[in-house]
Amino acid sequence: MKRVSISLSALLVAVLTAFAFSAVPASARQAAAPPPLDSVPVAGTADDGSTFTGTVVPAAFTSEGRQLLLTGTLNGTMRDASGATTGTVADAPVSLPVALPSGTCPILHLTLGPLGLNLLGLAVHLDRVVLDITAISGPGNLLGNLLCAIAGLLDGPGDLGTLPALIAQLNALLGLGR
Repeated sequence: MKRVSISLSALLVAVLTAFAFSAVPASARQAAAPPPLDSVPVAGTADDGSTFTGTVVPAAFTSEGRQLLLTGTLNGTMRDASGATTGTVADAPVSLPVALPSGTCPILHLTLGPLGLNLLGLAVHLDRVVLDITAISGPGNLLGNLLCAIAGLLDGPGDLGTLPALIAQLNALLGLGR
């Protein structure tokens, strides 16, 4: 199975530009619209050492369930482990998941006050104890991702209500105006 990773630096710059741009008055926004995002570099390495390098030309942002997706066309070159070209791709339609920034979610906050016990002549004294467990989500943080997902099960739709607004802003950056 071949994996392709997306360099999201250009996408993050575009998103930050959108948030900064939304603070500008509407009259100034029409006169100074940001340029559309032309392409996003992609690269990947397979288990056998072959590599793929290319670009994705964005067409639109969409969603599938709770996952944000970038649709567009893929152009690039596949090379074997020795560097010889083994194939090219031109204008192939793609739909790629977009990773939003990772975060943390609180799992447990437990505070125990001082405790004094007398167990048949054995005196046990415990001072105040504070236990905080926080899950950190993000790529490679399997347990953190799992615990954050479980902790969010009862939250209802959560940020799904804001997903269409985010997609609309991202598509506006691409010049689609949807």
